[in-house]
Amino acid sequence: MGVTAWSFHAISATMRDHSSKNAAAHSNDPLTVMLRGLRLDGVDYGRCEMSAPWSIAFPAQTAARFYFVSQRSCWLLTPAQEWVKLNDGDAVLLPRGAAHVLASAPDAEGVAPGSCQVEKLCGNIFELKGGGSGEQTLLFSGSMVFNIDASHPLLRMMPDLMRSFELTTIEPGIPHLLEAMGREVAMDRVGAGGILARLADVLAATIIRSWVESGCGDATGWIAAARCPDIGRVLAAIHVEPDKDWTVAALARMMGASRSGFAERFASVVGETPARYVAQIRMHQARQWLVQDKLRIAVVARRLGYESEASFSRAFKRITGAAPSQVRAGDGRSPALFGSVSALNSPTEA
Repeated sequence: MGVTAWSFHAISATMRDHSSKNAAAHSNDPLTVMLRGLRLDGVDYGRCEMSAPWSIAFPAQTAARFYFVSQRSCWLLTPAQEWVKLNDGDAVLLPRGAAHVLASAPDAEGVAPGSCQVEKLCGNIFELKGGGSGEQTLLFSGSMVFNIDASHPLLRMMPDLMRSFELTTIEPGIPHLLEAMGREVAMDRVGAGGILARLADVLAATIIRSWVESGCGDATGWIAAARCPDIGRVLAAIHVEPDKDWTVAALARMMGASRSGFAERFASVVGETPARYVAQIRMHQARQWLVQDKLRIAVVARRLGYESEASFSRAFKRITGAAPSQVRAGDGRSPALFGSVSALNSPTEA
């Protein structure tokens, strides 16, 4: 059964929030500062009613995927190959679209490709129903592409799976949010795509926040850093002004530590040296200028403080794996880094 049948494609989201620079200076919450710049370029959204027994294997994809269990429960085979039960009100976010399985039970047989009923609601928005004749599980599901590619530290250092237990208890506004998304789908009004994208922004950020507040498990990387006041403040500053000529000395002063002490602390928490992290963030900013703003390579090189276009091009290719001329000539989203939401990957039988 093709999941492309129950998708929609949202209007491209704006990628920069210039007001975030001022907000960052007054914010005591580094996680908020970093998430402020995380937006969705597109969303594929659907409503799925499955009756037991059922089991669907979703292959890996470059787009992120989220699920919200709205009725009864189901089981998830995680990317780590562990079965976990998802109860009514639980939510899951797979930031990098890792392969996984959803099922009514761990031993349920796979759904036959022709056994699902697809109802066209409007446009190319569909409702999917399938499975057997047992208890029914209602899922809200979606795929979404962030405005940064999968190699960006913000996504790369997320875990494969974020699960929020009883999200509706922690976030009582979630049912109203899902109702609003459902109304936009059903009414098919002008601008529905853009509104759904923003609502999905809120839903994804809510799942991330709930997961962070619940303890993050054994998380490392930027989430662990965001919970560390000193390193979190440094990370937020880098993300807000990626084009600034950050030096290890300047970042160390911000944290109030010596250069060696800061570098050691940063690497132990984030998993990258400060210089490497800054270089990655700067080159992803460069990619954004090249692809979205269509700036000339020489202009981008000057903005980032490089003495020549050649030296910038070498640094860009070293970090991203592609020459800036190739990125600017194409859409900037190589298949290895950034997926397309033109169609969700079709699940296969488990």
